[in-house]
Amino acid sequence: MKRETINKVVLLLVVATISLLFLAMIQPFLLAIFMAALFAAMTRPLYRRLLGWFRGNRYLAAGTNLLLLMVLVLIPLILLGAIFLGQAVSIGQALTPLVRDLQQPGSFADLLHQVPYYEYLLPYENHITRLLADAADTTGRMLVGGISTVALGTVHFLFMSLVFLYTLFFLQIDGPKVIDRILYYLPLTDSDERQMLERFTSVTRAMVKGTLLIGLLQGGLAGLAFAVAGVGNAVFWGTVMVVLSIVPGIGSAVVWVPAAIGLMLGGQVAAGIGLAVFCGLVVGSIDNVLRPILVGKDANMHELMIFFGTLGGLIMFGMSGLLIGPVVAALFITMWEIYGDAFKDMLPPVGLHPELFPELHGGAQAQDRPDAAPAPPGATPTAASPTGAPHAEAGSLLTETHPDRPREDA
Repeated sequence: MKRETINKVVLLLVVATISLLFLAMIQPFLLAIFMAALFAAMTRPLYRRLLGWFRGNRYLAAGTNLLLLMVLVLIPLILLGAIFLGQAVSIGQALTPLVRDLQQPGSFADLLHQVPYYEYLLPYENHITRLLADAADTTGRMLVGGISTVALGTVHFLFMSLVFLYTLFFLQIDGPKVIDRILYYLPLTDSDERQMLERFTSVTRAMVKGTLLIGLLQGGLAGLAFAVAGVGNAVFWGTVMVVLSIVPGIGSAVVWVPAAIGLMLGGQVAAGIGLAVFCGLVVGSIDNVLRPILVGKDANMHELMIFFGTLGGLIMFGMSGLLIGPVVAALFITMWEIYGDAFKDMLPPVGLHPELFPELHGGAQAQDRPDAAPAPPGATPTAASPTGAPHAEAGSLLTETHPDRPREDA
């Protein structure tokens, strides 16, 4: 082996070792750094406008942008979180005596008398009571654990908020330089790097305009309706609906449908009907009306990938996963698309039976139509599978659009 090759191998090992050591050292701050990068990308247009207003003073523009972010986003979120925690505690405290009363002899049967067809539920009285008791016990333990975590982690949260703001300040000023240096060290082509950046910014923009804004609208309007209808802890349930809004169509309905039924069973028929009508017509239509307008083609990602990306992000990163999860899912799709482009000459063609997947064989159907245009002279025939059907294109099935990228056979 040549000495030059040995030197490069040793250099790569040293770089990898030092890099892993550095990442392990800043591991507690990676989430704050990543969130700062997301917010820097989202607020970049505002920063550039402020930069023009302040005649190119980068520090003044970045400081003003941070101040606006704190006043309009961070402080309201902290206040909302405090209210949410207080109402969650009150719900947990209210569940315990309710379950205790249900465990008294005859109390469950008295409650079932208010439910239509109650005689069919009486044989399952003990089973339902046990389920309610387990649910109340689990909820109580989760709430107590959450309260303890919040109490012990207040200082940690404040410290991480300072790290986030400090990082965001300098990413607004020197963000392009950081991105340019990172892309320089990546062994990717300019088109691949541009594709990654475009997907990162487009998905971040789509999640803010689409999922988060729609969730805030649905949760806010439904929480307001809960308060008007007399449902307790409206802020808590509204916040829950903000998170559940990631499920298109039925997310918020998981909360307001049982609430409306509970009001009607409790004798507040008008309030229950009004809540159901308002949430069904207004809250339920927000997703269908606003999502195409706000998101448009920005996400370029299937709803199922957005759903699992958001859900997995929530489980792994907490509330920050609402943004981080879909971005990671988008980068996952982008890297596989780059892989498909880089190795398209080595990958075999795909042949799917037209009877099983007719939507992937539009070309064959178009040729059978009388109005189909004839093939130009000298055109290469379409590669066919053993059944005679043309091969399906290698477009990504995980993205919203399926580009008709021709594949060259090796």
